[in-house]
Amino acid sequence: MGNNNVSSLEELQACESHQWYRKFMTECPSGLLTFYEFKKFFGLSNLTETSNAYVRSMFTTFDMNDDGFIDFMEYVAALSLVLKGGVQQKLRWYFKLYDIDGSGCIDREELLLIIKSIRAINGIPCEMSAEDFANMVFDKIDINGDGELSYEEFMEGVQNDEMLLKTLTESLDLSHIVHKIQGENINHNLRCLI
Repeated sequence: MGNNNVSSLEELQACESHQWYRKFMTECPSGLLTFYEFKKFFGLSNLTETSNAYVRSMFTTFDMNDDGFIDFMEYVAALSLVLKGGVQQKLRWYFKLYDIDGSGCIDREELLLIIKSIRAINGIPCEMSAEDFANMVFDKIDINGDGELSYEEFMEGVQNDEMLLKTLTESLDLSHIVHKIQGENINHNLRCLI
């Protein structure tokens, strides 16, 4: 009986991978997702310059081999991170995303730029201004007070503050893309059954 469950799980994962591949190749027949296609895939258009820069940063973090494209394996890795990644993996990705200049630290301006961009893209009103939120983050987790968040300060500070962890996780929620893919999978599977 245990083997049947394992087999079913493996079949389900194989089917899911096949669906992801179909979705990727439908959206990107060349097999390489460009920045323009990436924005289209996420339904992002008419972005401000700041928001566009943030989306470019996100694209770059998913482009693991820095070739200017997201291939299928990078796409799967990104979706796996979003869907199944643990807190540590996601926080490492967030840090890389926030560290715009690649210095190994996040300064107040980088954090503020990302917060403003995320809010512009999500379009959800917030109680606290972006400036106040950035200041709060630094007040809480900039242990040595140098105006920069090291990787260690960021990882430890966010993990030890439930509100920050929840806010960061919710701000980078890409579940609408997952729901879109899963909806197409369900429709495809139903067509296969008919």
